[in-house]
Order: sequence, then structure tokens, then C-alpha cells
Amino acid sequence: MSTESINLTMSGSRKRRVTDRLASIGVTTGGILVLVALLLIFFYLLYVVKPIFAGASLEPAVSLQVPVKGSTAILGTDDQNQVGYRFSQQGDVDFFSLNSASGHPVGTVLLHNSLPDTVTSVAKTAMGKPLVVYGLANGQAKVLQPEFVANYPEGKARSTEAEIKYPLGESPIELDPEGQAITQLAYEAKSDKRVFAFSTDAGAQLLVQSGEENFLSGEVEWQSQHYRLPEITGKIDQLILTPNLDVLLVRVGNLLSIYNIVAPDNITLKASLQVNAQQANVTQISLLSGASSLLVANDNGVISQWFEVLKNGERKFTQIREFQADKTVRALAPEHNRKGFATLSGDNHIELFYTTSHARLYAENLGTTALDAIALSPRNSALLLQQNDQFQLFHVHNEHPEVSWSSLWTQVWYEGYPDPQFVWQSTSASDDFEPKLSLVPLAFGTLKAAFYAMLFAVPIALAGAIYAGYFMSAGMRNFVKPTVEIMAALPTVILGFLAGLWLAPAIEENLPGIVLMLVSLPLGVLLTGMGWNALPRKIRGILPEGWHALVLVPVIVFIGWGCIELSPLLETHLFGGNVRGFITNDIGIRFDQRNSLVVGIAMGFAVIPTIFSIAEDAVFSVPKHLTQGSLALGATPWQTLSRVVILTASPGIFSAVMMGLGRAVGETMIVLMATGNTPVMNMSIFEGLRTLAANIAVEMPESEVGSSHYRVLFLAAFVLFVFTFIFNSIAEFIRQRLREKYSSM
Repeated sequence: MSTESINLTMSGSRKRRVTDRLASIGVTTGGILVLVALLLIFFYLLYVVKPIFAGASLEPAVSLQVPVKGSTAILGTDDQNQVGYRFSQQGDVDFFSLNSASGHPVGTVLLHNSLPDTVTSVAKTAMGKPLVVYGLANGQAKVLQPEFVANYPEGKARSTEAEIKYPLGESPIELDPEGQAITQLAYEAKSDKRVFAFSTDAGAQLLVQSGEENFLSGEVEWQSQHYRLPEITGKIDQLILTPNLDVLLVRVGNLLSIYNIVAPDNITLKASLQVNAQQANVTQISLLSGASSLLVANDNGVISQWFEVLKNGERKFTQIREFQADKTVRALAPEHNRKGFATLSGDNHIELFYTTSHARLYAENLGTTALDAIALSPRNSALLLQQNDQFQLFHVHNEHPEVSWSSLWTQVWYEGYPDPQFVWQSTSASDDFEPKLSLVPLAFGTLKAAFYAMLFAVPIALAGAIYAGYFMSAGMRNFVKPTVEIMAALPTVILGFLAGLWLAPAIEENLPGIVLMLVSLPLGVLLTGMGWNALPRKIRGILPEGWHALVLVPVIVFIGWGCIELSPLLETHLFGGNVRGFITNDIGIRFDQRNSLVVGIAMGFAVIPTIFSIAEDAVFSVPKHLTQGSLALGATPWQTLSRVVILTASPGIFSAVMMGLGRAVGETMIVLMATGNTPVMNMSIFEGLRTLAANIAVEMPESEVGSSHYRVLFLAAFVLFVFTFIFNSIAEFIRQRLREKYSSM
């Protein structure tokens, strides 16, 4: 070899080494960047999700001294935590500044008012703007409303002014015609009706005021009517009216009597219950936000939650769950628009609870001496404490109390439900809605959709891949494989659109024919193959080797057409002309037009190209010397296929199935448009579902950034991420084991 040739050879070798080195660096860098991207996604999802599992905390904001008289009946703040107010048992009303942003120095008394009459009872409305009602010794009552007005003086900071309004007029309301002292009192009102429930030494009564608009003057004219409650034994300790004015709760010691007052002239006792905890006495009862649940506090620290449950066609008050406070519960402070509450137990032990998640979020002793009263602000962002004439305001950090591990992954007994259930219902038109954020129905729907899609796709895709890779002629394979792979390019939004607007109504209209088709097509293909094999060799030789699949085309078309044509006949003779009614009424299975059958077919159609392409490549890539050697040793083509080809190609076939499963689990648009998005939990093929991916797509645009709903949606994305990671890891492990086992063949 000449010197010039040697130099050219060495130069080419150096170029190849450099090229190989650069390619190796590029592949390694790309792999590392992919891993970094996955880790960044993982940790970003964790970053967004982490706050929902943080507990509540209290941060001292301000401490002030306000000269007050008597014992406190009601304590509260305005919406902005700028002004506090206090109504005493003796009729004194004080407003005081909690923050200099209110336009006044901290602790400044903005307003002081005192009732001239002797006060014998006091009550507060349960929901909405707080109304305070004082019962007087002369049988009258006076309704007061704390009001806060924000002013923006020119050139000055925002100023909050406090005032007392009298929504029923400044003159007292005559409650008891006999003028006896009001010992217990409750008041609630709607736009056209007001109800006072009160007790005196002579018993309990209702004063119902009904309003009717005068069509001439436009003013509302009120008519009053008294009604006596059935005889109540014992001294009444508490009266509570529900805001809808349908129910009156009367507590005598540990006995709670529940009265239906929808028709005041026919008051009925719905139930009489001992609501105390075991070996304990009730200290206080209070309605939870929404007025659907009742909280019962006991002197042993137990707080129980009760609400009506439908049992045997009748709604009954039932104890749902219990919470354990530190000591005797002296005060309950329900949140204003959520299902949580604060307690004062012992001298100064403050705790925060949330009913839906059944969690104690915070517990601590605040101060060194006994507290007199506590109050949560209207936005649940502050806690006001009183100890004699000392007041303390704490900022409350408790953004996501409704979310806990148990509320996400275990059954929860929600208000009004007959038993504990898995429920996803994140929003409602009602302000007192109880969020239901269980991820179980979504995870179940994801697996259900994937199961039916794979049940439809795997047999078709694998059978087609094995036939195309092993039996089919090269000419036919060069036409079939690109055609199937082009199917993968179809946008899933188009498939979902067709599935929801065309396929779902078509299946509903021809359901007997579709079910018959699912049975007849495999059977027809099998019988056609057996019949073809029974034909004389001369006839079978008409088609070249590897083109026999063409025989099935007219068979499949004919069977499909025949099943659809027979569908009305089958529906008429077997199901009385209404197969949907038969499924719903006779079998007892709910039927949704957009159901799992539609999803299985549509999503299976999207998954088939992925599984087919990878599996066909694996089968076709089996070395020819293995198949030729098996045939040369006397094995039949089917024996060679089952014992050589499939085993050798098994890592690739398994990878194809797992890739298809990953595609099915993460699919969004098809399940979004073809399922009805109902988060139900059953395997019925005639009912819909909701998947994690579809739920994120539907609800993320409407969720408030940073809210519990928003972060739980990110948690759903994290669960989907972990889902696919676990599936892929298991698939890779099994694929490697299969490769090691059959690589020596």
C-alpha cells in the first residue's frame, strides 16, 4: 500500500473517531437534558402541590387594650380585619380599631352604645351579615346590625367607620304579649318572612312576621302572628333557627328537640335526641356554615358533627364524626363560608378543626390566663381573642383545610349523603358548598378508560402486527404498514369530535347490531379461515402466498353491514323496541350515550397504530436464520411462530403494549369529548367516566390560581406523572428480563 493510501486511511479513521465521539456526546447530552426536564417537571409539580398539605398557623398581629363593661356575648371583626366589635350580655356595644390602616390608632374606641333596657338574653343570626338580637326583661326584643363603611378622603389614607343600624327599626319588637322576660332567643329572616323563637318562664313561642308588598305604595307591610311550641320539659338552654326558617332546634340539657316549623300553625316534632358524648354533658351547640350540620360541644372536649341522612326513605339526624379538643369546650366559632371551626377549651387552649377532612389543623395555648371570648373574621383570615379588657388579633394562615390525605384517597361522609363515598365535585353555585375533592373517581376513570381501550386495541393490533410481520407478502406489507401508521397522525381532537358527535349516537341507535358485531366479526374471521383452509389446493393457489388477508375484506364488510341491518329487527323482537329502556329499567343499568363503549372504540382506534407499528417491527426483525432453521427441522409455520418468533420478539411486543397503555392513560381529548365526564365509579360499559387528564383540561381554566382546587388539579397531574413513570419503569424492567431470556436464541 502506498504512503498516500495509508495517510488517507488514517485520516478517515480520525474523522470517524471524531464523528463517533461527537455523536456519543450529543446522545449523552440529550439523555441528560431529558432527565433534567423530567426532574424539573417533577419538582415543579411538588412545589405547587406542597402547600395543600401544610397545617394551619397563627401569627400575632396586634395586641390592644379597650375599656369594656360586663361579660362578652358576641365578638367579631369587619371583612378587612380593621375594626373589631363586641356585644356584651348587658347590652353594651363597642367598636374599636384593630389596625392603623383603618384610619384610627390601634385600640381607639370608634363607637360605644348602651341599651337602656334590662337585657335578659342575646342571640346572633347564623349566616350572612351578622344581626344581633337582644331579648329584654319586658318581653321585647331589639335587633342591631354592625355596619362598616370604607371612606377614601381626598389626599388621605383609607378610613373605616363603624355604625349600628336597626334593620327592624329603632323601636323594640313586642315578642311576648304578657311582657315576661325573654330567657332564650333566636332570630332569622328572609326577604318576605321573619321568625323570632323565644322562651319565657311560661314556655316557648314563635313570632312569625310575614311581609307583603303593597302594590300601590311599593312598601312591604308586615303581619305578625304568635305560635306556641308543644310543651317542653325542663329549662331551655339554647334555641337555634335554620336560615331557611324550616327547622327550630331546642336544647334542654343534653336533649335536642328538632321541630318542623314550615307551617307554624302545625308545628311538629321531627326528632328528639340525646346528643351528648358518652359520660359527658353538652356545653354548646352551633350550626356549621351552610346550616346543614350541627356542632355539639361537650365538657370532656368531644365535639360531634350531626346532619340529616336519608335512611329507609326518611331523613334522620345522625352523628357523623367526632373531634377531640384539649379540655372542656367553652366556645365554638364556626368559619363563615367553609366547613371549619375554632374552639376555646380549658382556659386558653385554641384549636382549629375542619369537618370534611376530619382534621385538627392547629392546637396551642394562647396567653397565660383564661380567655373570655374568641371570634373568627368573616374571611377566616384572623382570630380575635379577649381576656378582660385585653384583645389580641392573630393572622390565620389556613388556606387549604379541606385537603388531606384522607379526603383525597378515602371515603368521606359529605353533608346530605347517605353514607361515606368517593366523590369529585369541585365547584357549585352555592357559597356554602362543601368541596368534594376525592381523586379516587378520577384515577378509577383513567384506568377504566385505558382498560376498555386496550381491550379493543390489543387483540386487533397484535394480531395484525404478527400477521403483517410474519405471514404477509412484502408487496402487501409495503401498502398496509404505512396505511396503519398514517392513522397515528390523525389529531385526537378529530377522533374525539367524531366519537362524541357521530359514533356515540350511532352506537345508541344501533346498539343490538354493535354488540352482535363484536361477537360476529371474530367468529366470522375464524370460520372464513377454516373454510378457506378446507378448499382444494388449486382454488387456494389463485391468491399468491401472503395475500390471503384480502379474502377477509368482503367478509368483514358483509358482517358489519348485516349486523347494522339486523339491529332494528333485534331491538323490536328481543327488547320491545327500546333497548335503552330495557337496559335501564329491566336490567337496572344506567345508560349514557357517551359511555365506556364509545371511549373504548375511539381511543382503541387511536392506540392501534402505536401498538401495531412497534410490534410489527419487532416481529419482522426476528432473524431469518431462526425461522428458516425451525422450518428446516420440521416445525410448521405456526409452531415456528409460537415457539420462536413470538418469544424472540416478546420484548418488542411487550414494549408496544406498554406504549399503547401509556398513550391510553394520558389521552385527553378523546375522553374529554366522548365520555360525558361523569366521575362515577363502576365498570359498566354503558356508563361514562372522568379521567385525570380530562379533568385537568376541563377545570384548570376555571380554577382560581393558588386555591385548593387549583393545587389539587396539579396534584392530579402529579399522580398522572407518577402513574406513567411507574408503568414505564415496570415495563422497562420486564422488557429487559425478556430480552436477557430470549437473546440467546
